[in-house]
Amino acid sequence: MELFKNTHFDFLGRKWWFILPSLILTFAGLVSLLVKGGPRYSIDFRGGAVMEVRWEGAPPIQSIRAAVSSRLSGASVVAAHDLAGSNEVLVSAELPAEGDLTALRQTIDHALSTINTQYSIRSFEVIGPQIGADLRRQALVATAGASAGMLLYLAWRFSTVYGVAAVVAMAHDALITIGLFSLINQEISLTVVAALLTLIGYSMNDIIVVFDRIRENRRMNAREPLSETINRSINQTLSRTILTSGLTLLTVLSLLLFGGPVLHGFSLALVIGIVVGTFSSIFIASPILVACEQWRAGWNARQVSLPTGGLR
Repeated sequence: MELFKNTHFDFLGRKWWFILPSLILTFAGLVSLLVKGGPRYSIDFRGGAVMEVRWEGAPPIQSIRAAVSSRLSGASVVAAHDLAGSNEVLVSAELPAEGDLTALRQTIDHALSTINTQYSIRSFEVIGPQIGADLRRQALVATAGASAGMLLYLAWRFSTVYGVAAVVAMAHDALITIGLFSLINQEISLTVVAALLTLIGYSMNDIIVVFDRIRENRRMNAREPLSETINRSINQTLSRTILTSGLTLLTVLSLLLFGGPVLHGFSLALVIGIVVGTFSSIFIASPILVACEQWRAGWNARQVSLPTGGLR
């Protein structure tokens, strides 16, 4: 099945139409991150307490949220299970500066008691600041390790230039996703990190498909200018890219719309990442590859022109 047949779009000839919006989004995200002092981390990374509460009837989520938020800053209330008839909610809050867990539990309990319905506290779990710092470090290590592994694989499978272009495009996708989360004031949680790691692999897969076609076409016609080879390769893989990304996007849109608040951050990161990743595999990775190839050609030319007698 092909959505586009025998297309001849000049992607590289109009590359700045796509690079400029990407640069604007990246810049806006970086400014937001700088102004806000970094991403808005969830309790998973900041440290805090999570209380599971069971209600006799349907939990009044809005009333619970209003009661808790009036006494604690940064608190959140979500349904524990997004199922019809579920009567459990999760109330999370940051740890107080003095670290008094008893006072924090009493504050939440007192806020809940102002609502005229019966409830029972099922559990009260605490994530310490040190654990949150360890989780942040492990998330960074996992992301860096995945990126390094992709770079090594592409350097072996194609060449170092292809690997650098792919990793830069992948970093572009992750940075725009995190920047948009900062712009819309969304939290970065463990599930969002899981989504980002998923997107690294997904974005890399799209880029490899395009790069593999570029390599095949270069073998068949090595004298063809690189820009023409890239344009032809993107046009040849365009239907596959749109179909694969479109079907995946429909799935994660369903999660975003019907998955409830527990899956909201995860599904939102996937929706943003798939759109941005598809965009970058078509419009961003290839111009980066051309720039890297031009830089390498210029470097090799300068090395050849150096007088050997002047080297020590």
